[in-house]
Amino acid sequence: MATSAEMPGDPSRPILIEGAWIWRGARTTPHPRPENLLVDSGLIAAVGPDVNPDRDGVTVIDGSGMLLMPGLVNAHFHSSVNHMKGRLPGLPLEIFMLQESPELDILRPTPREAYVRTMLGCMEMLRTGTTAVQDDAFFVPAPTPDIVDAVLSAYADSGMRARVALDQSDLAELGKLPFLAELLSPVEVAALSRPPAFAAGYLLDQYRHLIETWHGRGGGRLQAAVSCSAPQRVSPEYAAALEEISQRHDLPFYVHILETKTQRALGEVSLGSRSLVTLAQSLGILSERSNVIHAIWVDDADLDSIAASGAAVAHNPISNLRLGSGVMRFRALRDRGIPIALGTDEAIADDSVNMWGVAKMAGLIHNIADPDYESWPTALEVLDCLIAGGHRAMRGPAGAGSIRPGAPADLILLDLDTPAFTPLNDVHRQLVYCENGSSVRLAMVAGRIVLDQGRLTTVDEARLRAEARALAETRRVALDEAARQAERLTPAYRAMYLKAASMDVGMNRWVSHDDT
Repeated sequence: MATSAEMPGDPSRPILIEGAWIWRGARTTPHPRPENLLVDSGLIAAVGPDVNPDRDGVTVIDGSGMLLMPGLVNAHFHSSVNHMKGRLPGLPLEIFMLQESPELDILRPTPREAYVRTMLGCMEMLRTGTTAVQDDAFFVPAPTPDIVDAVLSAYADSGMRARVALDQSDLAELGKLPFLAELLSPVEVAALSRPPAFAAGYLLDQYRHLIETWHGRGGGRLQAAVSCSAPQRVSPEYAAALEEISQRHDLPFYVHILETKTQRALGEVSLGSRSLVTLAQSLGILSERSNVIHAIWVDDADLDSIAASGAAVAHNPISNLRLGSGVMRFRALRDRGIPIALGTDEAIADDSVNMWGVAKMAGLIHNIADPDYESWPTALEVLDCLIAGGHRAMRGPAGAGSIRPGAPADLILLDLDTPAFTPLNDVHRQLVYCENGSSVRLAMVAGRIVLDQGRLTTVDEARLRAEARALAETRRVALDEAARQAERLTPAYRAMYLKAASMDVGMNRWVSHDDT
C-alpha cells in the first residue's frame, strides 16, 4: 500500500494518505468524498481535499476506495489468559474465576510465556483495527517485576497504545463472597480465610516498578493505570494507597462493580444492604478517573452516584453474556450522561479480542431490554462508545479519537470493496452491524504504520503463533491440575451462586420469559 521505498513502519517520515473517505462521526458526509490527510511527528498535521505537501521525503499511501477513521479502543481487557481461549464452558463469574485463575504456583508463567501470551492479544487487536487497549492485567499467583516487564515489553514491541494496571486483591477469598462460609468444610473455610501470600506493601512495590520503569515510555504510548479489582476485594488501606497513586499521576482507576447478582447479594447480606457502589464511594475510589467495569446489577441510586462522580463505565456485552451476568442498562446510563466505553474483557470470556463483535453486540443486546424501540442504541451511539468513550475512559492524549490537526495519528484504513460495505447504504450501521475486521487494510499508532496490507510490520506473527502453541503444550498438565483442584470447591460455589440467584434484590438484569 505504501508507495515509498522506505519501510512502512518508519515513524520518522511524514505520511500522506491520499483520496480516502474520512469518517468524522455524526459529521461524516453521507457520500464518499476524497480527501487527503498528512501525518507528521506522530500527529495529524493537516486534513482536507486541498492538502498537498511537497512529496520529497514523504511516504504516500493511496487511500482511494478506503474509509479512514480513528483506531478502535478496547477499554477493558485482561491479557493474562490470552492462551486459554475456549478452555472453559459458559459459567457464572464466581465459578468461572475459581477455575480460571486459582492462586497456584504451578500456574506461574515464565517471562517469555507472559510476553508471548500478551503478544497474542496485540496481534489480534491490531489486525482488526484496535490501536489502543486498557489491560487490567492480573498475575497468578502474584506480580513480579520480570513478569510485569514482559507484559509491557510486548506492548512496546507491538506498537500498540496501552494502559496497564495490576489487578490484584489483598484480601482473603472468603470475605469477597456471600454464603460461602456456611457451605464449606472447616478445613476449606480455614484455607479460604488466609489472605494472599503477598500483602498490600508488596503490591505497591510492584506499582512503583511499573510506573518508574514504564509509565510514559514509547513517546507516551505506554502508560500505567491502577486497579483494585473490586471494592469488596481490597482493604481500605490498599484502596487509599491506590487512589493516592491515581491522583498523583492522573491515572485511570479500574474497579469492577456489580457485575453479577451474587455481588448484589453480597451487599445485601454482608454489607448491611449497602450497594458496592456505596462501598466504592466510602473507600474514596469513585471519581472522574474511575473506570466502573460492568455496572449491571445497579439501581437508579447507584447510577446517580456514578454520574455525579464523573466516572466512565466500561461495558463488555459479550463477556456479560458468556458468563450469564446480565444486561447493562445502556439507556439509563446514556440519559444520565455517564460516558460508556466498550471492551472485550478477557479473551477466555469473549473467546476473541475483536472489538467489531463487541460493537455489534452492544448494538443488539439492548434491543430486547425495552420494547420502546426509540430507546435502542443507534449505530452512531455505539461508535461513540467504541472510540470517543474508550479514549475518555483511557484518559488519552488531547484529541485522541478524532481526525483533526494536532490529534494523535492512531488511524485505520478500511477497504470499502468488501462484503461489509457492498452496497454502501449507511456507513455507520455497516461499521457496527456488518464489519468484522476483515476490511482493515492499514493501522497506524502515533504515526507509525503497524499493519500494512494485512501484515503486521512490528512482529513475526507466524513465529509467535508457533511458539504460543508449543508453550501451551508445556502448560497443559499444570492447567489440568489447577482445574482438578478447583473442582473440589465447585459444589460449594454452585450452591452459593444458586442461593444468590434465588434472592429478591429488587431488580432483574437477566433476560427471562414467563411461561405461565
